[in-house]
Amino acid sequence: MMNNTVIADTTWNPDAGMIITSLSGQVNSNDIERWERSLQTAFSQLPDESSFKIFVNLYGFKAVDFEVHKRFRSIVPLSLAAYGWRVGYLDLFEEAANLPLVVTRGIRCTAAAHAHQDETKIQLYESSYSHDREHYFTDPLLAEQWIRSL
Repeated sequence: MMNNTVIADTTWNPDAGMIITSLSGQVNSNDIERWERSLQTAFSQLPDESSFKIFVNLYGFKAVDFEVHKRFRSIVPLSLAAYGWRVGYLDLFEEAANLPLVVTRGIRCTAAAHAHQDETKIQLYESSYSHDREHYFTDPLLAEQWIRSL
């Protein structure tokens, strides 16, 4: 059973070299904006010419409507593309074929773990788009353990 409390937060853990971003609950557009700001704040804390790994914890996320979902769905892929990382599941979307990857301030993303409760979607993503530096999980604890182990 999932909790209905909205979580929309991101933290930068310099000791682990990891960003942890979490979005869960019945999320509205204000929650998305707050979450995106927290993600951008974490990116701003990264030292120039460094690298990071990211845990994207969307376990329990549910958009209140399709407009909120549309607003949400591009944030992680576009944000990570600014740090040289192409999220694997973008291969699902023809419009994302030419998404430019850049390296902002010399900072690179080196690995990503994604957690979400939709088992069908996660099984597809894991079987089709995972690789040694990116995996998809239905268990947030396993996702975090994996990314921390790198």
